[in-house]
Amino acid sequence: MKEIYISSITKWAPGLTDDETLWQNWLNGDAQIEQSKESPKLEYTEPLFRRRLSQITKMTVHVVHSLLEKTDISKETKLVFISLRGEIEREFTINKGIIEDGMILPAGFSLSVFNTPISSATLAFGLKGGYSVLYPSKNDFSEAFKAAAAPVLAGTEKQVILVYADELVPECYGDKRPAENIPLAFACVISAEKKENCIYLDDFSAVEKSPVEFLRFLLK
Repeated sequence: MKEIYISSITKWAPGLTDDETLWQNWLNGDAQIEQSKESPKLEYTEPLFRRRLSQITKMTVHVVHSLLEKTDISKETKLVFISLRGEIEREFTINKGIIEDGMILPAGFSLSVFNTPISSATLAFGLKGGYSVLYPSKNDFSEAFKAAAAPVLAGTEKQVILVYADELVPECYGDKRPAENIPLAFACVISAEKKENCIYLDDFSAVEKSPVEFLRFLLK
């Protein structure tokens, strides 16, 4: 496998927010990501824009914003969005409406689709490179990561912005809630060129099936 480099890691989760000390505590096992619906405030966006956004979309917008703030990456850079569940709380509301009322309200449906988080980020910041959205095969994050890195490995892109996000699965899902029900988002740059403070990757053995464990690998 041709080598790739991962850099400019940004992340957000309930209870840890943007606090680097808390994230270090999390790495050391001294802090936990809270299973709550807390989300970033997005004070740098227009109130009308952020008013109806879900937890997953707000987290996605925030980690993309943080990455853009800490890098000089072009707004023409392509993005790849990975999620295991997407807008799962809105999907429940949509399905409930179909069952109980036999109808779908357009306003609710428009924000329930799988690409809502990343499309909202591109709209918020005027990103023009386009995006792809990936659902990992068998909930295996490493499979989606391979697909995300493929354009860089193939030489068709010099770099891509990788974004992962999943929100808290609500209690209404009962015993169908996943064991790893962790609300979290992170973003990074996958590049063919070595960057400052980057992580070198020459095979996929370090890419975990769990996005949470992959983030641990990146931060260590």
